[in-house]
Amino acid sequence: MELALDEARKAQGSDEVPIGCVIVRDGVAIAAAGNRTLRDRDPTAHAEIVAIRAACQELGSERLTGCDLYVTLEPCAMCAAAISFARIRRLYYSAPDPKGGAVDSGVRFFASPTCHHRPEVYGGIGEAQSATLLREFFEARR
Repeated sequence: MELALDEARKAQGSDEVPIGCVIVRDGVAIAAAGNRTLRDRDPTAHAEIVAIRAACQELGSERLTGCDLYVTLEPCAMCAAAISFARIRRLYYSAPDPKGGAVDSGVRFFASPTCHHRPEVYGGIGEAQSATLLREFFEARR
């Protein structure tokens, strides 16, 4: 999760919401990204989506079977769907997102009967660090 936090800090340095993501396969990080919605002028450029795209390129496949995804904030519905479609094995996230999260909050995407693949989910990993980073980011903008 520390690598994902590093990506979140890099995103913050670019004035992006500080969310970072790392995808790991066989103990090796194969992709890492931070939010890039402002930089790319792309509302889908969330850290998870950018990292999934990079991991797919790295492996030459649209499926990330056997891969684990680490992200600093509970994924939204769009990212949860992408995680499912990519067949991510395990999802580890730091801070819950009661407003926009879709894993253990909100729509609970993986519990939906229309969800075809459900990763193992582990929340709260490094929650305090991630929550502090996000809180400080938004406090500075108020």
